[in-house]
Amino acid sequence: MKASDRHRAILELVQTREANVEQLTEALGVSEATIRRDLAVLHKQRRLVRTYGGATALVGVHEPEASLEERKAAQREQKERIALAAAAHVRDGDTVMLDGGTTCAALARHLLARSDLHVVTNNLLAVATLANAPGIQVTLLGGDLRSSSMSTLGPLAELLLTRVSVDTAFLGADGVVAGFGLCEASAQQASLKDCMIRRAAQVIVLADSDKLGRARQQHWTPIEREWRLITAASAGEAALEPFRALLGVQVEVVDALDAPDTRAL
Repeated sequence: MKASDRHRAILELVQTREANVEQLTEALGVSEATIRRDLAVLHKQRRLVRTYGGATALVGVHEPEASLEERKAAQREQKERIALAAAAHVRDGDTVMLDGGTTCAALARHLLARSDLHVVTNNLLAVATLANAPGIQVTLLGGDLRSSSMSTLGPLAELLLTRVSVDTAFLGADGVVAGFGLCEASAQQASLKDCMIRRAAQVIVLADSDKLGRARQQHWTPIEREWRLITAASAGEAALEPFRALLGVQVEVVDALDAPDTRAL
């Protein structure tokens, strides 16, 4: 297992409880010396807290939010593959919800060929893509502009969501942690995602490999229902296993090198 995969798995394991070196060694199948080195690295990076004989999650500390341009550039190939796989879940005549974020914006580009499609979104990047597409009706969720993500949120956006329902909601996040939900930089973002989840017949979370097990923001949206995660194979089994173990969660993995396999959909 690569060091990056071990680090991600360790962070996932300490999210719900303190874990000692022996437990981490058994869970990951590596030596105690390797685990101790990993814990030292993660502690130095301020991603967890060392305890006597083990480690626990870092609480109350968050990382600076990436700029829109940084998010556009990050994991671009993964996001395109994930977006293409997500588009396979959309049929002509559907009503879908697109959350803010660059992966959902990428999904919008893959919906241009659909007909009789209704897209409800707070994502201004997606609106710019879909605005003149024939056969696609766009409903923009009004509200306060969040310029750092080019999306809307707040009470007005949440109010409009009480008046609509959709077949599928596609959600992004700053981080996705098994058993916790979606991690966000602001309470308004977390609250709006909760409203989206409540208004959708099906929920699909789009997350590149860097988002799995990532809990560096302080606001959360639990997903207390069945949902699907679409992510990249490069995440590795250590990062994917906690999601596969959850009841009601379907994990769809996209190979970054090949077109997504949608034969079972």
